[in-house]
Amino acid sequence: MEFKISKELIQELEQLIQSKDDQQLGVLLNDMHHADIAEILDELDFNEATYIFKVLDSEKTAEILLELEDDLRENILSRLSPKEIAEELDELETNDAADIIAELSKDLKAEVISELQDVEHAKDIVDLLRYDEDTAGGIMHKELVKVNENWNVLTCVKEMRIQAENISRVHSIYVVDDEDRLKGRLSLKDLLTTSSRTAVSDVYIRKLNSVKVDTEDVEVARIMQKYDLEAIPVIDEMGRLVGRITIDDIVDVIKDEADEDYQLAAGISQDVEADDSIFEHTKARLPWLVLALLGGFISVKVLGLFEGAMFEHGNLFFFTPLIAAMAGNVGVQSSAIIVQGLANNTLSGSLFSRLIKEVSLSLLNGVILATILFLGSHFLLNVEIIIGIIVTIALVSVIIIASLIGTFIPLLLDKFGIDPALATGPFITTSNDICGILIYFSIAKMILGF
Repeated sequence: MEFKISKELIQELEQLIQSKDDQQLGVLLNDMHHADIAEILDELDFNEATYIFKVLDSEKTAEILLELEDDLRENILSRLSPKEIAEELDELETNDAADIIAELSKDLKAEVISELQDVEHAKDIVDLLRYDEDTAGGIMHKELVKVNENWNVLTCVKEMRIQAENISRVHSIYVVDDEDRLKGRLSLKDLLTTSSRTAVSDVYIRKLNSVKVDTEDVEVARIMQKYDLEAIPVIDEMGRLVGRITIDDIVDVIKDEADEDYQLAAGISQDVEADDSIFEHTKARLPWLVLALLGGFISVKVLGLFEGAMFEHGNLFFFTPLIAAMAGNVGVQSSAIIVQGLANNTLSGSLFSRLIKEVSLSLLNGVILATILFLGSHFLLNVEIIIGIIVTIALVSVIIIASLIGTFIPLLLDKFGIDPALATGPFITTSNDICGILIYFSIAKMILGF
């Protein structure tokens, strides 16, 4: 059953903290999952959260640190000494420890590293800090099980037992040569069913997917998704095995990428959280709102070019919001499909064939919608037939143009290395609004001659 925070639980914890009943706090919290405790700490004030954090043992609190909201984690870490922080990090796997150290100031970072008890653990953490956080090197674990291709099965098992002591989960057994270059992987089934004197080189699987340390994290996610992998080894420029990436790391990457694309699509230019300051939200939202405002000014200017129609054919202006809205909606639909295809690497065929498909689809949708609009405007709104014809022709034209823009823009952005998710936000909506209005009144002017 999923854990739920109750008001009674929070009150009980606050009372125990106030009375400094550390023993009862431990009894109440030690059997809880670390993610649930992190959720509880987020509900308490900083002083109460810090108190609980210091009551629990490092093995528990180390995992809790990873689940805390950024501001609470930063506040708790600021109240711990470098030695206390190091004790937490000694309990974590290397990539998790590196993520936390990366958030510290330069001076504190050096102090914490010097306090780490496990020298090899400290070296691995420092090594991970060299890589960009959005690369394979930045998200990989240093903990893994590897065997030498020159060992026999008996030696292999002995070494694996030693290595596995510090690893929470063994996904794969990697095979390397004397220079630590990755050669393949070893099947656990083959290991169990093969004679103990058999050489590893005779039984290991040579075909193996791997990524380099500088491979982008989203590309790693794509490869693991495509080949349904639970883990993937990471190699350096010389082909040496330096780490592994597991599926839980990739889930975080996919979530972060989805959050970023969703915010871009909504016209938010920076990564923000709901609890961030008003200033941070303003800085993230304002640029695209300014763009939308400028687009509105352009729309007004376009309407001004057809001022004469306002007096002679006022009914035309009643359909302006409808045309603009349909242009924006169609453009967002088309761009969303392309952005999704680019993200999943599922787009196939040439650009020309893609555009032809969009034109055909838009023509079909446009004719259906235009027919509904014509009948509705004539029988429900009593609009004169000539105006109905203009609006329907304009609607079909606008839908086709908007779909082409929605298809072409994200492909163009992707070609120039710009996140195509931008094309599903205010940028595409505003540009299609302007194009829709211009097309609508241009067609009206050609037919009515104003």
